[in-house]
Amino acid sequence: MSIKAKQVAGVTTIVVVVVTVLSGYHLATLARLNLEDTTSRGQMLAQAIFQRSREVVAQGAADPYAALRADAGIRSILDSSSGYSPNVTYAAIVNQNQIAVAHSFTSLEGQPMAEQEDFARLATAGPFEQFRAVFSDRTFEIRQPIILAGSDAQFGSIRINVSTLLVRRELRSALWNAAGAVVVALIVSALFAVLLSQWMLRPIHVIQSGLSRLGRGELDVTLDLKEQEFRDLGSSFEAVSAQLSALGRSGSTDPATAEARPGASTDLESVMDNLEDAVALFSPRGELMFCNKAMSTLQGGGLNTLAPSNPVRQIVERTLAGRKPQGPVSLSGLDPADTAERLVVTHAIEDTGGRFLGAMLVARNIGYLSQVHSTLNYSRKLAALGRLMAGVAHEVKNPLNAMTIHLELLKQKLSRQPVAALASLGGDSALSAAGAEAMSRPPVPDVAKHVDIISKEIRRLDEVLNGFLKFARPDELKLQPVHLATLISDIQTSVAPEAARRRIAMKIECPDTLPAINADPGMLSQALLNLALNACQAMPEGGTLKLACRAVSRRRVEIDIEDTGIGIPPEHLGRIFDLYFTTKEQGSGIGLSMVYRIVQLHDGEVEVQSTPGRGTRFRLIFPQA
Repeated sequence: MSIKAKQVAGVTTIVVVVVTVLSGYHLATLARLNLEDTTSRGQMLAQAIFQRSREVVAQGAADPYAALRADAGIRSILDSSSGYSPNVTYAAIVNQNQIAVAHSFTSLEGQPMAEQEDFARLATAGPFEQFRAVFSDRTFEIRQPIILAGSDAQFGSIRINVSTLLVRRELRSALWNAAGAVVVALIVSALFAVLLSQWMLRPIHVIQSGLSRLGRGELDVTLDLKEQEFRDLGSSFEAVSAQLSALGRSGSTDPATAEARPGASTDLESVMDNLEDAVALFSPRGELMFCNKAMSTLQGGGLNTLAPSNPVRQIVERTLAGRKPQGPVSLSGLDPADTAERLVVTHAIEDTGGRFLGAMLVARNIGYLSQVHSTLNYSRKLAALGRLMAGVAHEVKNPLNAMTIHLELLKQKLSRQPVAALASLGGDSALSAAGAEAMSRPPVPDVAKHVDIISKEIRRLDEVLNGFLKFARPDELKLQPVHLATLISDIQTSVAPEAARRRIAMKIECPDTLPAINADPGMLSQALLNLALNACQAMPEGGTLKLACRAVSRRRVEIDIEDTGIGIPPEHLGRIFDLYFTTKEQGSGIGLSMVYRIVQLHDGEVEVQSTPGRGTRFRLIFPQA
């Protein structure tokens, strides 16, 4: 069982045991009080019969038993015996021969009556004996001898028969209530134990998370342990993490040093595995001592695994024999699965004392370099095309501005046309009247309509050109250390009115101790503001907008913009950064493209996660300053 399961089981067991014990004590007390009450009421009934019997016998009747049977007072007491206690079944007076002289049921008078168990002894017994007697089918009676005044001889006895049926019924009802209380206590204690275990085991979860991050290679890991008992452990963990970080940053290739500092060799292997060049080390006997992932052709063996005609084997053997570097030589087909051309060179390795240690083989993929050169040439062509298109856009904007000005003049002339016509008609009154009547007619509605359409289309075309220029114009970055806490606070102030209008709650998580990033404040603010406003527009029914910043591995800082809006359909997720792609009715399709471009200019990364109906998360990652 896990610690959490043990804790939940322990707390639940303790609560259930306590409730069960208290319920058992309550049931035992209830049974004892019921039995004591029945005993006292039965003894009261027996005392009343005894007092009346003494008075009847004292009258000196020839047959005292017959007098007792015929006495109305005794008959009245016997008939009302059940009124003394609901647990009393009957009352009777018996003689010395155990024959019923007077009985609550007259049909049993004259019949022998066998003695039952003494109820008074049961009332003083232990709780287990009382429970066993109550839940059995046994009968009991309260007995009191009748001894006349002035005589030591027993005249007879009074028997009060008692049933435990009603006591059993009451105890059974109380038992069900106790069982219900135990079940409720079990459920409540289990829920409470789960919450308690979450709270108490939080430090263990934090430590486990820190160890996992440390195992993934993240250095300078800190633990958020607020509990006083775990602060010393957190301090020790952070000290170990800092030491590992220092060892990783001061890695050495010296074997003795690397053995003393294991982080150094780990970092060296990581660097070698991430090299684009294929690297292998051979001993003086031609045994393969090390190769990185790129050296796939020689993994798993030495030179003897290669054919004698293999050019790699030949060049390495020449280096081992002459202890001199060989190459560079251009070779192809080194790997059957890859026909790319490689530039191969070998180096002779010696220690500081001149002792020959082996040969190092390096194979560089020339085809990959050709792809890089091709990509660079293509980028230059795109940059030149962008400058050309920007110039064309500027040339197009000038005619558009002229067209806009002349359209406005045309609108003004159309609106002033009647007045100007009247002024030009001069002094001929008849002609003036006719001209005024003709020119006072309103302009044709279609003319104004067409002018408005042309004006709107020119404005739309101008907006498209402005967006294109804004995207294509080369920006001059003014990089400087930027503290994200201040920048995010400004973004919150700018977005707050829009968020309040849409009933959106803003949540900011950006500590002041966060490392600064190297960025252009204006451009970065523009990108974050664009994402925040987009998030607000994605929550028409309200929701939560979260802006969070935190440091991540490899000296980087992450900015998260997360909303609980409508999300992005999966079929659109791969196109959201495309220029002019938009799903909004009034959108331009430039905003997210600008965000992507700004992140690229800052040597950053952007990731998007979205679930339709649940929200979207933009994750921006920038290097530290």
